[in-house]
Amino acid sequence: YPPPPAVDRWADKNPCDEDPETHRPNNHAITPRGYLERPINRTVMFLECGRNSRNLGRVDYISDFEFDLFIRPDTCNPRFRVWFNFTVENVRETQRVIFNMVNFSKTKSLYRDGMSPVVKSTSRPKWQRLPPKNVYYYRCPDHRRNYVMSFAFCFDREDDVYQFAYCYPYTYTRLQHYLASLERRNLPYLQREQLGLKQLQQQDLYALTKPYREKKLVFLTSRVHPGESPASFVCQGVIDFLVSQHPVAQILRDHVIFKIVPMLNPDGVYLGNYRCSLMGFDLNRHWQDPSPWAHPTLHAVKQLIVQMNQDPTSAVLAFLWPHFNLSDC
Repeated sequence: YPPPPAVDRWADKNPCDEDPETHRPNNHAITPRGYLERPINRTVMFLECGRNSRNLGRVDYISDFEFDLFIRPDTCNPRFRVWFNFTVENVRETQRVIFNMVNFSKTKSLYRDGMSPVVKSTSRPKWQRLPPKNVYYYRCPDHRRNYVMSFAFCFDREDDVYQFAYCYPYTYTRLQHYLASLERRNLPYLQREQLGLKQLQQQDLYALTKPYREKKLVFLTSRVHPGESPASFVCQGVIDFLVSQHPVAQILRDHVIFKIVPMLNPDGVYLGNYRCSLMGFDLNRHWQDPSPWAHPTLHAVKQLIVQMNQDPTSAVLAFLWPHFNLSDC
């Protein structure tokens, strides 16, 4: 007989609903049919996906040792299915499994050239890459010859919760903690401003400004595409350098004002999208005429840039926006 289909224990809930007590999004757990509650024995794994950059749309149970995983498309835009980030628990020690990511929207991927997913667990909280020899990217005849990425993994601790991701995540929560730590340092040349409000998800967008008497400006924005998490690491590295006591950083602060928007698409990052905002827009395609309703972050940033550029007492020297291509070299 074929394996039983997966069942969503929260099928009657909106995955964006919040827990009334914690005000956090409900987790999204998928288990094989027949397991309505957490089993006492470790015969089935739980694969869970909440929000905060998590993404897992569906699980097909093949056996206790193999699962077909489907990426949830970007919200309001089914074209993009690349980013994944999910947790696994209730495993057996020494249990070997194969996870098949079966619905990538792109045929080209750095997985063909040696890149591999990352993993961490509760007892080992540092992200590590899986060995490339355990990762396979190929056309699969069982999935209409679409490209599939399969990776093998052996669980070694039963009480651990394991988390897998497309590449190193950089979440909206992590950014807020980082910005708060900068504020606590009370640096005289650092100012944090609210540039706009993402009303759909009630998330703030901030600009980091290094004010000085001379108005030579450099704008830096990052993370217009949520799945390009390396851009956030680069942006944080730039900020760390600019607020340091390095002689070059001090000279830059003395002559240039840096306006930095570290996360241009906070809704998309929070929801675990790869390329789009909550409303399904690729924001990088709407700089020409951003809408204050549909693209509020772009609209706010562009207004600020235009305002500064029209100010006769200031000069915009550069506008930088780091991207990272995670699909092809």
